[in-house]
Amino acid sequence: MKFLVFLGTVRESTPPKPARLGLRVAKACMQCLKERYSDHEIELIDPLDYPLETIFKPQFSYLPGKAPAPLNSLADKIAAADGFVMISPEYNHSMSPALANLLNHFGSSLFSYKPSAIVTYSAGQWGGMRAAVNMRTYLAELGCLPVSAMIHIPKAQEVFTEDGSMQVGEEQASWFDYLGRTFNQLTWWAQATKDHREVVNPHNMVGDFTKTPTERNAP
Repeated sequence: MKFLVFLGTVRESTPPKPARLGLRVAKACMQCLKERYSDHEIELIDPLDYPLETIFKPQFSYLPGKAPAPLNSLADKIAAADGFVMISPEYNHSMSPALANLLNHFGSSLFSYKPSAIVTYSAGQWGGMRAAVNMRTYLAELGCLPVSAMIHIPKAQEVFTEDGSMQVGEEQASWFDYLGRTFNQLTWWAQATKDHREVVNPHNMVGDFTKTPTERNAP
């Protein structure tokens, strides 16, 4: 199966914290996924690799073939994926604006009927858990319902080094067991939804909103 790991940070410098603390978390998640689920394809989606226009215009608002190439490329990757890992710090008890901005550029039909896993982190003691509560609602609206187990990493700079390996005194096996509980749920649900999508096309069965917002209205 194919999984996309979305990184929810773009800040290169956050003194006195380490620059792009979330990248350490993402690298650790990638390492865990590749070691424990080697049969699957894992790709990191870094928002810095997908420069966006200053004025917001989502990929689906362009005429066919007219969207910027990076947006079309990422849209194809989202459509082909079987599940997602969403990594975010906490901003005002909510998810990262960088992550929300990137995801908002794509229609929910690309994410729908696939599971997601929530990973939050912080430089302080709470591990971004309040952002995770907000992310459940957001990801459910996209259609990639998050699995029940979540990952929260407090004081991430004391857990992971810049390359995503463990700081001195931290046990990789223990951390990977913790991460693996969530990733096990993710891969189980991803296999289940993948198998059923091959039998029943959910977009045909349920019907997507393709014309106007009034399609959401009750009779």
